[in-house]
Amino acid sequence: MPLNANSTPAKPAGKLYVVAIPIGNAADITTRAVETLAQVDAILCEERKNGSRLLKSLGIDKPLLELNEHNEAERVHEIMLMLAQGQSLALISDCGTPVFSDPGKKLLQLLYDMNIPVTPLPGASSLMAALSVCPFDLEEFLFIGFLPVKSEQRQKKLSRLRQASYPLVFMDTPYRMHKLLQEVQQVFGKKQSVFLACDLTTPEEHLYLGPIDEILAKTQNRKAEFILILDRPQKRPT
Repeated sequence: MPLNANSTPAKPAGKLYVVAIPIGNAADITTRAVETLAQVDAILCEERKNGSRLLKSLGIDKPLLELNEHNEAERVHEIMLMLAQGQSLALISDCGTPVFSDPGKKLLQLLYDMNIPVTPLPGASSLMAALSVCPFDLEEFLFIGFLPVKSEQRQKKLSRLRQASYPLVFMDTPYRMHKLLQEVQQVFGKKQSVFLACDLTTPEEHLYLGPIDEILAKTQNRKAEFILILDRPQKRPT
């Protein structure tokens, strides 16, 4: 039906930009990321404190909306409405590349269902940074990510992975790093070869390579943001 003289075309939907931010070194943010954060109508962040700190360091003043594991189910409809009304939004995580092991998957699914455009702005990623300096053969690997929180469930999952034919990649919270190393030694054996990347891009960055028992001795009770890569499991607990 043609528009009458008093009607106006519907405003096109906005766009969601999925923006990678630094994982430690503030200089790792891209020019495109800074330009996009300065241009969008609002920014979706995991935690307001971290989002505010980033914007302040960049000299950018934009509204912040929290989107995290606690409120994603409820907040996505508000965000969808903003985008449907033509607003442009940026999604950032606390650090690194959003959505991957972070909130945002439910939002993305709805956006694709509604044909609302999404654009990735690639940049810093702890996973890719660790893979780039790991000497293992990583043409094929299994990304495991975070293990369950409960010890019994963690042990069961690790035990199932003992027969894996590919390197295994793990992440966890800093305060569980030592626990994970101990669990790996228990399940895979103290001579299991591992690569541990800690606090990448920060002044405290450290890379460890060797048998799990030696890495445990070197790291002791250190807490760090980390990526743990196991070479192809070959040993049995000893």
